[in-house]
Amino acid sequence: MEGKEQDNAGVIAPPPLIYLSGLLSGLWLQSKLPVPWLPRRLRTTLGGTLVGAAIILFAACLRLMRRANTNIAPTQPTTALIVEGPYQVTRNPIYLALTMFYTGVALLFNAFWSLLLLPLVIRIINFGVIDREERYLEHKFGDRYRQYKEKVARWF
Repeated sequence: MEGKEQDNAGVIAPPPLIYLSGLLSGLWLQSKLPVPWLPRRLRTTLGGTLVGAAIILFAACLRLMRRANTNIAPTQPTTALIVEGPYQVTRNPIYLALTMFYTGVALLFNAFWSLLLLPLVIRIINFGVIDREERYLEHKFGDRYRQYKEKVARWF
């Protein structure tokens, strides 16, 4: 298929794998170098709330993508530009949900190291995933995507 243009964002890795790698690395570090830092009640309340909110946000995004008949995986072609629901607040509600889920799990496990790794994970997501997706969407949807990009923030 030489000469045929790739119809996907060309991300460096599946985003859930990037988040999982950071989370598991932090949990491993926590097991080797424990840093207890939050009281159980606080981390359970905050962590549980974040995990629950992340699941609700992810489900809402998934429902919109299914309704628009587009792919959720950035390794597959995007067939529709979704600009409603959570996409009116952030261009990347799924990555926001994954970040909330990651943070919630790190809190539930009192994993200081996982939270310390989160900025690195977000940096990888920004440069290895979102930047590539935005170039792809701009190429595919042109002015419609550029106008959306001007109105809605990348994260929130």
